[in-house]
Amino acid sequence: MALDIGGTKIAGALVDSDGTLVTRALRPTPATEDAGTVMGAVEEVLAELAADPRRGLVTAVGIGSAGPVDASAGTVSPVNVPGWRGFPLVDAVRKATGGLPVVLTGDGVAIAAAEHWQGAARGYRNALCMVVSTGVGGGFVLGGALHPGPTGNAGHIGHISVDLDGDPCPCGARGCVERIASGPNIARRALEGGWRPKEGQEPTAAAVAEAARAGDPVARASFDRAAQALAAGIAAAATLVEIEVAVVGGGVAGAGPVLFDPLRAHLRRYATLSFASAVTVLPAHLGTDAGLVGAAAAAFGVAAGGGG
Repeated sequence: MALDIGGTKIAGALVDSDGTLVTRALRPTPATEDAGTVMGAVEEVLAELAADPRRGLVTAVGIGSAGPVDASAGTVSPVNVPGWRGFPLVDAVRKATGGLPVVLTGDGVAIAAAEHWQGAARGYRNALCMVVSTGVGGGFVLGGALHPGPTGNAGHIGHISVDLDGDPCPCGARGCVERIASGPNIARRALEGGWRPKEGQEPTAAAVAEAARAGDPVARASFDRAAQALAAGIAAAATLVEIEVAVVGGGVAGAGPVLFDPLRAHLRRYATLSFASAVTVLPAHLGTDAGLVGAAAAAFGVAAGGGG
């Protein structure tokens, strides 16, 4: 059983040992509500999965959650879910599932596990895998194995500061990658620049991407700024740990060339040292399923074996 918990949605699935999602459940995240209300949405997802006849085959639960997480304590404090601060998610899920073993990891680490197991990072020994959506997260594969760090947050690239005097971030720092490159911030910046969505269209990053593809200069500039922030973060990671590939997924990555073309161009400007300059940037292969596949990989212990 796998859970993918973010600031926008709580997704769940039963996943077989080949990484196939055999049944799904989904609820919106009541991100502005109290801790119990958010957990109630998680319990609804778990209950829907438990109604599947294959529930009896489930041996463990894997959770990929927006962070920070503390895998050692089993708690989560997602920046975009203010009601959860030090929330004992592992204990709550264990209780809701009748005592099943529960494995917690950050959503970025889960995506790294998934993309290394079955996706764009397969075959690479050193990779950064990123999710760019409501927030920006990431995870590392180093030396062929997942590297979650002591608390499950290693690779949390969204909270690297790339603009030292930039806007305050909800995490408490300034100028974080997430504050510039996340979907809501792409839309916010475009709106501040004078862009307006079409009649009846929500002001989302997807709408900004549509306008950018049509040539809107404000929309294109907002995506360029996001790409610049991502490139600076990827270059920092490449310099620190010599990654070979950066895999970018999440809803914002659905913009395609509107994001990836300027990202690759900016990366050439930032990753200038010989051992960092060869980093390849690839779109994630598993799309919105990556978090669930990666959470399942953690539960199966696949990632501990170097991605299976």
